[in-house]
Amino acid sequence: MFEDSTFESNGRIRTRSRGWMAATFILNGAILVALVLIPLVYPEALPRQALAFLLTTPPPPPAPVPPPLQQPNTPRFHGAPEFDGATLTAPRLIPKFPPKDFGPEQAPIGMLPGSGDESGVPGGMPDVFNTHRSVAVAHPDVKAPMRVPSSVVEGMLIHKVVPTYPPIGIAVHQQGTVVLAATISKAGTIENLRAVSGPAILQQAAIDAVKRWAYRPYLLNGQPVEVETTINVIFSLGS
Repeated sequence: MFEDSTFESNGRIRTRSRGWMAATFILNGAILVALVLIPLVYPEALPRQALAFLLTTPPPPPAPVPPPLQQPNTPRFHGAPEFDGATLTAPRLIPKFPPKDFGPEQAPIGMLPGSGDESGVPGGMPDVFNTHRSVAVAHPDVKAPMRVPSSVVEGMLIHKVVPTYPPIGIAVHQQGTVVLAATISKAGTIENLRAVSGPAILQQAAIDAVKRWAYRPYLLNGQPVEVETTINVIFSLGS
């Protein structure tokens, strides 16, 4: 017996630990499988509370709320029934006084039968291509006299008076050119005539002659306007 209890027993000591572990594992597995299969095969074995909890279906999710319908912005007239689509609604505000009657509405002049509109189309029908419409051009009103060169004014002269040579100028043999500044009116007459340069002896004779000259009116955009210019009067005794 002492030899069986020593380490050198040559494997004669036998133990039942491996068989015991296998049997325990099989027993526990069988219990676990039974716990799983019994509710599936025989549901009545479960408690009523657990059975009610398992069989109760969750409530469906709430339906989405539809967006509010937008009412069309239709004109409202007080004192008359209002239609909103297919629904008959009452006016929001009842006027204190009845609406005034201004009479029947008149059609525009251009839309009356047999009349023409601004474009000149008979019957009041608009001319979409603007084929008969005349464009009015507005010309600015020129108030101040325009400055025109003397070379241009010379071609506008229609009546010329030759100046009389002053006797004192002949006596002293005075010659030269007298420059006069003048304003030609819309009618072509001389206004605001004055001497600018030249011999003083000859200036008055030049003024007396030029103030009787006449010109064609100067036209700007077809309208006569006043012009300012210079006039050269040449005095020569000859050889």
